[in-house]
Amino acid sequence: MDQKNTWLSYTTAQKRELEKISKEYIDFLSNGKTERECADIAVNEAEKAGYKNLNSIIKSGKKIKAGDKVYAEWMGKTVALFNIGKENIEDGLNILGAHIDSPRMDVKQNPLYEDSELAYLDTHYYGGIKKYQWVTLPLAIHGVIVKTDGTTVEVNIGEDDKDPVFCVTDLLIHLASEQMDKKGNKVVEGENLDILIGSTPVKGKEKDAVKENILKLLKDKYDIEERDFESAELEIVPAGKAREMGLDRSMIISYGQDDRVCAFTSLRAFLDVKTVKRTSVCLLVDKEEIGSVGATGMRSHFFENALAELLNAMGDYSELTLRRVLANSRMLSSDVSAAFDPLYASQFDKKNAAYFGKGIVFNKFTGARGKSGSNDASAEYFGFVRKVMEDAKVAYQTAELGKVDAGGGGTIAYIMSLYGMDVIDCGMAVLSMHAPWEVTSKSDVYEGYKAYRAFITSGKMLRT
Repeated sequence: MDQKNTWLSYTTAQKRELEKISKEYIDFLSNGKTERECADIAVNEAEKAGYKNLNSIIKSGKKIKAGDKVYAEWMGKTVALFNIGKENIEDGLNILGAHIDSPRMDVKQNPLYEDSELAYLDTHYYGGIKKYQWVTLPLAIHGVIVKTDGTTVEVNIGEDDKDPVFCVTDLLIHLASEQMDKKGNKVVEGENLDILIGSTPVKGKEKDAVKENILKLLKDKYDIEERDFESAELEIVPAGKAREMGLDRSMIISYGQDDRVCAFTSLRAFLDVKTVKRTSVCLLVDKEEIGSVGATGMRSHFFENALAELLNAMGDYSELTLRRVLANSRMLSSDVSAAFDPLYASQFDKKNAAYFGKGIVFNKFTGARGKSGSNDASAEYFGFVRKVMEDAKVAYQTAELGKVDAGGGGTIAYIMSLYGMDVIDCGMAVLSMHAPWEVTSKSDVYEGYKAYRAFITSGKMLRT
């Protein structure tokens, strides 16, 4: 089972392609720090590649046929791309599914306050984070504010070199003896993750003069009032662009690589495949980090509804047809895996860990403890997927998420498996997962792109 480092196998041409994809990925990470921004990028790229809006096609009364390329989006946060193949769609779909939300801090609905002549925005963290990792970092604000007249104000502060940034302050080490005795999950409390946004008071005002100045700045720049925060979605993310990492530039460090490394490579591979025999789908969904709930999460009926509309526009809709399409489909749940970290080796089973430079990672199951909450892929399906990878000369490895009983996690795989389709988790290894800055290997990003492209073009699965 000794697998060679993929860097040793690349030709000069492959290295050039690897670097090209890595550069595009870095740009994607830098410009897509929220699910809304990622969805916008996906739609823009799809339209450049000739994909048409499904709703527009439905309204026009046109029929969808083999060779057509369409997309559906929902609430600006979830996107499904369909490349219609020549084979009977009832035989199923090839689906790539990744999520485009990442751990962060969200601004509360009544956030703005002043204390000791300092102005803050109150936040509520989103997803699983180590709260102490988010203090003293330069932070940016991304999102939208929707006013009562329906006007949407887009906000992006902290990414341009001329922008101000924000931060969560921390207690100085000289006074932190009590703090340092706390457990890691209590070192910084959730209610203390408030970002400092101002300190200049308005002249002539005795109470909340700093807050008043912030409100004036917001009114001047965005024409919003304090109550407009009530209908806002503002996300606090690390400020700054994705970067190459290491003296050899072999890695990428960035916010949000869980799961945008899979989202980017899935999207890139999907759009690069022009024609398919078997209808293929690229799903980019929201809310995975909090259980795939809500109208834009995988547990919603967005994908099922979009597929029903697609079948109807093909003149082939019935409830039975919809069920058959879903049940006969197969999916790669494109999500990341934990990379083996020699500094924390005790938390991994080295024989069943994912390593940098060894290719894309397949997790036959995830979950926690006794595989609780997991989709456990069938041996038959994984055998088929292995052949697809080997025929396409894709480097791949298998792994579990750390030692048994060390922890665990889940993906969207189990949700899609409820339709009866074959699903397996498949993504890149990540160091410092869920930290403000995560690390991936360029070679694994490249192998992920190759893997997703091979899967999209794969044919029928033979069963004995």
